[in-house]
Amino acid sequence: MKALRWHNAKDLRLENIEEPSTKKGEVKLKVEWCGICGSDLHEYTAGPIFIPADQPHPLTGDKAPIVMGHEFSGQVVEVGEGVTTVQVGDRVAVEPIYNCGECEPCKQGLYNLCEKMGFYGLAGGGGGFSEFTSVPEHMLHKLPEGVSYEQGALVEPSAVALHAVKQSKLKVGDKAAVFGTGPIGLLVIEALKAAGASEIYAVELSEQRREKAAEFGAIAIDPATGDAVEQIQKLTNGGVDVAFEVTGVPPVLKQAIHSTKFNGETMVVSIFEKEAPIHPQDLVLRERNLTGIIGYRDVFPAVINLMAQGYFAADKLVTKRIKLDEVIEEGFEGLLKERNHIKILVKAE
Repeated sequence: MKALRWHNAKDLRLENIEEPSTKKGEVKLKVEWCGICGSDLHEYTAGPIFIPADQPHPLTGDKAPIVMGHEFSGQVVEVGEGVTTVQVGDRVAVEPIYNCGECEPCKQGLYNLCEKMGFYGLAGGGGGFSEFTSVPEHMLHKLPEGVSYEQGALVEPSAVALHAVKQSKLKVGDKAAVFGTGPIGLLVIEALKAAGASEIYAVELSEQRREKAAEFGAIAIDPATGDAVEQIQKLTNGGVDVAFEVTGVPPVLKQAIHSTKFNGETMVVSIFEKEAPIHPQDLVLRERNLTGIIGYRDVFPAVINLMAQGYFAADKLVTKRIKLDEVIEEGFEGLLKERNHIKILVKAE
């Protein structure tokens, strides 16, 4: 079968590899759609970050080259021994977190904070940029009628956004700012709407993405035309309750902090390639909070339910659909050349 494998930074290869078998406790899927994530792009340009390059991952036993793709949906075509929760023909989304189940965070149910945590499609085991893949049963979530395979491929990034909002201090009626309105930033806006935010400000350089943010219901701010922090402070009479940093650009973290009011919170959602220096006084003198999240936990069912109600809609987010044969040039390279894309979905066929 065809599969996209990461060999090194700037070295992705679409290769013919052996079709996976279905082991005990696993489910074989025919992959339908897989999204290209910002994390995938980071691995392509500056990896390895999450990918085990030199030593095998402690939970998968795999190391590069590995099949990529962790935002995907598929149809069950085979079930392994002991599988009871799904059957052939079921439509599913994949929650791609590996955890050990034995460390202290795992014992407390915080499986996304596992000391050995990895992502299916980044840590090995298989991936969504392939025609077929075999996935542990516990990673699967059934898609109800009315939630398409395209929507299924958006459950994973939507879960990041919903987890970020759930873990924040935001309350119904609060004001929020989102710095960066790429795919995750837009999904954070959707999650904020679902959580009852009264005002949402979106700071974004790209005109197309600002337009998208406005379409999603945010008040869009162009930081190239003036000080975004001053604008937010003025419009909110002192700052937002919670700011979400979703760019991974070091100077933006400071801006996000400064956009919050006294006792406000900045939630870091991005994966940063470089250090982001801040002055502790920015937190101390206003008793502000700085928090971060990684991935998600226990939110896939809520995301799928919200999708059934119309949130996180694919027709608003997907700007390009390509075939697996086109994934390198039209997908990864396309995202580097055309930064205005929101979400590119890859059809495995």
